Amino acid sequence: MTSTYHDSSHPQIAANRKADIDIAAKVAFLSQPSVYPDHPSRVDVIQTHMSWVFLTDQLVYKLKKPVRFDFLDFSTLERRHHDCMEELRLNRRLAPDVYLDVVPLTIDASGQLHLGNEGEPVEWLVKIKRLPRELMLDQAIANNQVDQSDVRDFTKRLAEFYQQAEPVAMTAQAYQQRLAQSIHAYSQGLLKPDYEIPHRRVDTVRKSLLNYLSEKSDLFNTRIAEHRIVEAHGDLRPEHVCLTRPPVFIDCLEFNRDLRNLDPADELAFLALECEYAGAGWIGQVVFETYRQQTDDDPPQSLIYFYKALRARLSIQHLDDHDTNERQKWTRRALDYLQLAEHHAEMLGK
Repeated sequence: MTSTYHDSSHPQIAANRKADIDIAAKVAFLSQPSVYPDHPSRVDVIQTHMSWVFLTDQLVYKLKKPVRFDFLDFSTLERRHHDCMEELRLNRRLAPDVYLDVVPLTIDASGQLHLGNEGEPVEWLVKIKRLPRELMLDQAIANNQVDQSDVRDFTKRLAEFYQQAEPVAMTAQAYQQRLAQSIHAYSQGLLKPDYEIPHRRVDTVRKSLLNYLSEKSDLFNTRIAEHRIVEAHGDLRPEHVCLTRPPVFIDCLEFNRDLRNLDPADELAFLALECEYAGAGWIGQVVFETYRQQTDDDPPQSLIYFYKALRARLSIQHLDDHDTNERQKWTRRALDYLQLAEHHAEMLGK
């Protein structure tokens, strides 16, 4: 399938054609079923904070937006291509048969777009095998279709992944400073007036986390001394866990290595927290029971509470990912996460 967006009669127009094609034209082109070699019956289009996602019957194509934030830079075609290649490489660690390729969106000499190699690349897309929706952990929780054997199976795979990962070189001081900076940064972020989140509640959790970080400095020193920090998944949510045999894990955080350099106890606490938010708190218990059985690591329960409380606060940052007309809904969700943060912060003192 091809599509022409510009008059090619003028040579200067032809010379500038690549730069002239805006993101809306690319999205419109990729929204057409006839574009794809497998000729799907339909294309569903999803917009996220950083990408456009095109779902065909069997495949998923992800297009990076030309955006720049403090934590990532997709502002040039070269940077977007690099990130696509990183997404392919990193996700193949935990989903080797799911992440298939990086394919170009090209333009030919006549100004026609193609999905494939028939011209000069104007964008790059990650090509992914589409997984059964009903087997994603978030959907399985909603359908009450998860049992303990499912949880043990995927946790064993994660435990193996963490054990095989190379430890990240980091000093205990640097790790504690990073945690403290995260606590302060997100506390300040939550105090924006338009969030309408009670300052007293935010400050109470902040103090609890900082006190624990200070009083338990030896514990964090031990995590570093035992080489627990690894290059992990980075965004381990229920919607990124697929209960296939074997289980696979998708959508790792590919754009910033520092953000995926984590203590496995931190990453698993995030997954446990998200399952708790979804009404399946028992999953986190089975996750940590299995993790302890499969590894030589036995993180204290208080450390898990700390990571959960911190992660609950980080989840609130997604308020900024949505339009202002959805702000009320996401503010309510932020308050739910704040309540979880308060609960786990209170457990630190028990």
